[in-house]
Amino acid sequence: MADRNDDLPPLATLDSAALLDSVQEAVLAVDPQGVVRGFNRAAEELLGMAAAEVCGRHLDDTPCRPEYGDEPISAALNRLFTGRPTRPVIRELTVRHRDGRRLETRAAMSVVHGSAGPLACVFLTDVSSLAAAEDAAERHNAFLTALLDSLTAGVIACDDTGRVILVNREMRRMHGDPEDGPVPADVSTTHPQHLFDVNLNPLAWEQTPLMRAWRGERLAAEDIVIRVPGRRSRVFATTAQPITGRDGRRLGAVAAAHEITVQRHAERFRVCHREVEQALRHSTSIAEAAPAILRAVTGALGWPRAELYLVDETSGSLRSVAGYTTDGEDTDGFFGHDPIRGRGISGRVWESGEPLWVADIGRHAGLVTAHERERVEMCARHGIRTVLAVPIRDGGIVLGVLTCYAASPEVHEDLFTLLLDGITAQIGVYVALRRAEELARQLTRSQNDFLDLVGHELRTPLTSISANATMLAEEATGLDDEQRQMLAAVARNTAVLQRIVDTLLDLAALDSGHQALHRATVDLAAVVAEAVTAYRPRAAETGVGLHADLPERLRADGDAVRLRQAVDDLLSNALKFSPAGGDVHVTLRAVDHLAELCVADAGIGTPEPERDRVFNRFYRAGNVRHQGIPGFGLGLTRARTIVHLHGGEISLRQRRPAGTVVCVRLPVLDESGKP
Repeated sequence: MADRNDDLPPLATLDSAALLDSVQEAVLAVDPQGVVRGFNRAAEELLGMAAAEVCGRHLDDTPCRPEYGDEPISAALNRLFTGRPTRPVIRELTVRHRDGRRLETRAAMSVVHGSAGPLACVFLTDVSSLAAAEDAAERHNAFLTALLDSLTAGVIACDDTGRVILVNREMRRMHGDPEDGPVPADVSTTHPQHLFDVNLNPLAWEQTPLMRAWRGERLAAEDIVIRVPGRRSRVFATTAQPITGRDGRRLGAVAAAHEITVQRHAERFRVCHREVEQALRHSTSIAEAAPAILRAVTGALGWPRAELYLVDETSGSLRSVAGYTTDGEDTDGFFGHDPIRGRGISGRVWESGEPLWVADIGRHAGLVTAHERERVEMCARHGIRTVLAVPIRDGGIVLGVLTCYAASPEVHEDLFTLLLDGITAQIGVYVALRRAEELARQLTRSQNDFLDLVGHELRTPLTSISANATMLAEEATGLDDEQRQMLAAVARNTAVLQRIVDTLLDLAALDSGHQALHRATVDLAAVVAEAVTAYRPRAAETGVGLHADLPERLRADGDAVRLRQAVDDLLSNALKFSPAGGDVHVTLRAVDHLAELCVADAGIGTPEPERDRVFNRFYRAGNVRHQGIPGFGLGLTRARTIVHLHGGEISLRQRRPAGTVVCVRLPVLDESGKP
């Protein structure tokens, strides 16, 4: 650099002006009096002013006016000249740009001895842009940290060496780490203790999503289970991928975990519902199905124990049906106790009929009786924390209780209660159905026993009455008219009773299988025609028109006598309910390889809700009873029994505008004689 002032000492004292101009840093040369003796080209560019504006002037009077904190720059220079350090002194200086801006610089100051004496050379490096960049980076990092810490997903990242450099607040919470502060140094050791795959196999650090991504894998929503001791198990969908630069160089990896425990519980309970349904469907009793049910429930909950109780119908007490533990053993009587109504968790649910959730059984203040404390201590020995008991109901009746035990504090009360409600509803329907079936069997057995008893006990005296009435009628010459009428009434009513007893015994024989069918090829058209012919006189007596539309021939495999009985019962029923002037229509035809026999009357009809029940023994529709129409409710019962024994079906529908149509469908034979 050339001297900018002729009266100043030549810059040769710096050994080379060209050397200063070649230096990239801005350089100021100052003599011991504080006068600027040199100002290179880099300084001109940095401060936006020419050397002529600075050189030859005291440093404090120059436009750049450097500032060294609260101290004049001259004092710092005096110390520099006095101390004559062997190494550059580094200081932070503020200098002024020509436009008035203050620039933060880092100054390296050294004393140089030349022919004109010592000079202080101040090398200036602009750090204002660096500070701005650092500030921007700090703000960016703070924003990024705040963003990551606000996420409900856990995030963890590593650098190119695999060292963990970031763990956000949610990820720390997942593993029970301190939420703030530096990244724990032992992440690669502590985290794998909590990590499992969906089958609860432990994961080594190298198998974690982060390390797999660091090795180049990309993972999309892979399930991971986190189980921290003393806490509930949680399921997370984990996404991970490597981080690469523009040049393809590996910079590290990142993994994010989003909790999906609720969704997975719901999915597992859908599977549980199917497993419970299968267990109930393939079992003959609830006791047989209970182990499979409890295994499915504990698997869906992820809880270690469950017990099923049912109310005993005989004693009315709540009894344990089965208990299940994932450990496979019940060594100290955890299961099998009989709950006391209104006491303990299961006993309170039994009494209230409402679900009961106990988040931490050891801290539940309401369990105070000796029995309850004993159960609490039992649970404590087995590490039980949360208990959920749900009633098994049939409408408003409590049939039992399903009680489940968790080894860690659980929080999804509403979810688990709702899911178990569905399971207990399945069990309740099954238990109620089985009990209803057993009751029906008992009633049927009682009814059959009663009918057998009555039938056999009545048959003998009725036979005697009938025989004696017949003999009296044959010797009625000495009787007056009133006595003859009384005798005729005895004979008539005895015959009615005999028909009832015979029908009851006939039904009992058919239902029990003691009365076998005598099968042969039968012409159904002929059977129906004979029955219609036999009932025409009765129809004429009551003023009812009896009409038949029959084919010439329609063959079936069956018992002609029994089929005639069924047709007789249908015709008798139709004529009984048809008013004088009405019509009964009988049709027989082949429809889709079936014989369809329909008997339509013009009577009072049958209410729709009762159409299936009229086939039950002794049942008579309400409108029939109210109108005082005589009958015993056995004709349609025997007809249905005979039809079912022939592999057919019978149904009843309304006839428009009034009346009832009874239809029977039976298999028929083709021309070759095959069904």
